Amino acid sequence: MAEPGTHLFQLAQEFGIATEFWDWKGQRIVTSDATIVAILAAMGINAADDELAENALEEHKNAAWLRTLPPCIVQTQGHGWRVYVHVPHGSWVYLTVITEDNNYVQVPQVDHSVPPRWINGALVGEAAFDLPEHLPLGYHRLQATLENKVVETPLVVSPAWIERPRKLGNNRAWGFAVQLYSVMSDESWGLGDMSDLRDFNVWAGGEMCADYVLINPLEAGAPTPPLEPSPYLPTSRRFLNPIYIKPEDIYEYAELADKDRIQIEAIKKSLHEELAGDDLIERDLVMPAKMAALKIIFAVKRRAARELALQNFMNREGKELVRFARWCVIASQYGVDWREWPEDLQAVDSDEVAAHCAKYQDEVDFYIWLQWIADGQLREAQSVASDAGMRLGLMADLPVGVGLKSAEYWSAPSIFATGVTTGAPPDFYNAKGQEWGQIPWRPDRLEELAYEPFKLMIRNLMRNSGGVRIDHIMGLFRLWWVPTGMLPTQGTYVRYNHEAMVGILALEAHRAGCLVVGEDLGVVEPWVREYLAGRGILGTSVVWFENWDDGTPKAAEQWREACMASVTTHDMPPTEGYLALEHVYLGHELNLLTGSLDDELESAKEEQSRLLRVLRERGFLSPDETDREEIILALHRYLTLTPAKLLTVGLTDAVGDRRTQNQPGTYREYPNWQQPLSNAAGEQEFLETLFTDERAKRLASVMHEAIPKRP
Repeated sequence: MAEPGTHLFQLAQEFGIATEFWDWKGQRIVTSDATIVAILAAMGINAADDELAENALEEHKNAAWLRTLPPCIVQTQGHGWRVYVHVPHGSWVYLTVITEDNNYVQVPQVDHSVPPRWINGALVGEAAFDLPEHLPLGYHRLQATLENKVVETPLVVSPAWIERPRKLGNNRAWGFAVQLYSVMSDESWGLGDMSDLRDFNVWAGGEMCADYVLINPLEAGAPTPPLEPSPYLPTSRRFLNPIYIKPEDIYEYAELADKDRIQIEAIKKSLHEELAGDDLIERDLVMPAKMAALKIIFAVKRRAARELALQNFMNREGKELVRFARWCVIASQYGVDWREWPEDLQAVDSDEVAAHCAKYQDEVDFYIWLQWIADGQLREAQSVASDAGMRLGLMADLPVGVGLKSAEYWSAPSIFATGVTTGAPPDFYNAKGQEWGQIPWRPDRLEELAYEPFKLMIRNLMRNSGGVRIDHIMGLFRLWWVPTGMLPTQGTYVRYNHEAMVGILALEAHRAGCLVVGEDLGVVEPWVREYLAGRGILGTSVVWFENWDDGTPKAAEQWREACMASVTTHDMPPTEGYLALEHVYLGHELNLLTGSLDDELESAKEEQSRLLRVLRERGFLSPDETDREEIILALHRYLTLTPAKLLTVGLTDAVGDRRTQNQPGTYREYPNWQQPLSNAAGEQEFLETLFTDERAKRLASVMHEAIPKRP
């Protein structure tokens, strides 16, 4: 192991690599030298032996002195920040803040006595300046003026606290959690789409008096089969998945020639015939059918104003949109794993890629157009939610990362750490740890880019929503990196600059008027929850997990206020199935249980009995009540007693669905993310039926009786 004081240990400390950590059992685990060396290599640092580690450490320490200014500064408004400026020894320097609206603020120099350093044969001195505490919020520039040059660096000033959206204020709110692909109407193309989302919002906001709809990630997937079913494994977190587009809702659909409309209707009819009798969502059938229809609509000449709107969208999204469209074109020709493409097409900005895509410019334009259409339909869904009376509307969901074959990695490979993937250490639910197959951003490269990729990703997410949920928000603080070829248990944590990333998140939320929720379940350092709450970011609490150390359920009144509370999550069975212990039987069937079936059943029954006992003691459930719908209603009444700011109802619970959407620890062993919404009888629940579902109305009434009605 890397001992304190050694060059390898110091390098690990400098680059935020944990040399030790405490596992879920409270045991101290020491990171191996091999793991540290491999992770450093993923950051471009060769520390294979002590001499190389010493050289790398010296080079890293000198790097800061060779820069006049830091690569980026993210300051919290109301808090001071000391900037260290490096200049030739004896030279003068002035520091000025140039705000984003071109105002100039002089920065005072302060006493700072440190000896100069000899670097590359020259003496370099260090001066210190204190930034004013109350600079305006925004993306500014910090300018250093020297005798012979002017140097600038980005300066971000973020709010200390994310204010609640104006419509919501400090009031509580409740809403539905919905897997959009599972919620469809009679007119859908085999899975829920933007039109279904719009119509659902009318019902949820109007009839049910909900204030938000938390939807699964809608980020982009592959352009052609085979498609990844998990919405949490996108190919790009910057762009949308066109599988959610409703072709008939596109403006140009109304201008189709009769023969083209008939052709689209025939494509849809053929798709429905293929899907008939299938009780799972078949994306691999849906996507080609939709793309065929969308290409017919794309060919329609757009009127001038529509063409201008498309051009404005392209200007806003910039070169990243073009890169993504090019990836889609090449992926549709050579497969989604860009590492297996012809070598001359693997470099995003190569002349070969440009020449190849120029031959298929119409295809590139088509994929750009798809993003414009998807963005417009999502914006309309949010507008309808607001019109229906929702105070937040859509709550978007941001996945943790992307995979090795993703468009995001191909588009900007230098941002990512090569030779590692992310995952999770061993915990109560998985003693072997987890390896997610996702490639992490390099903390140092993010800083060099002033966190621009993160900023643009967050900005796009917030553009058409009133709130966002950040999956595994601990990833803004640290991520579990697993070197290629090693087991998940052989990984370790790598820290990110959470002050910078949360600061940019807060600034974007402030400007978009967005509420932010962080998924902070699992192994979380206690101070992280306190820090997030102190910045106005809500956590996540689930009824079944809110227990004391001895397993006793916490009283509802003892829950934290700064959270989004729910009875279930997408990684758990709907409560109907949970109460029937179907998760235990499924785990046994898939060989996922850590104990025997009998022991696990007994443990699950005891867990339920403890909580049901509380419900009976509080008068929410009669002593002899065993009806699962009544228990679900009682669980949600109990939820309303918590001080939680947001209360979330799984749509599956509202209709009595039993089937698990996602079984953690499986990939193809279980049809994850492929279950259509079903009722308690196991029949598919279409929107037309949902709108008159008495069970859903009963559960909604429990919620809006506890939340003050909107004016």
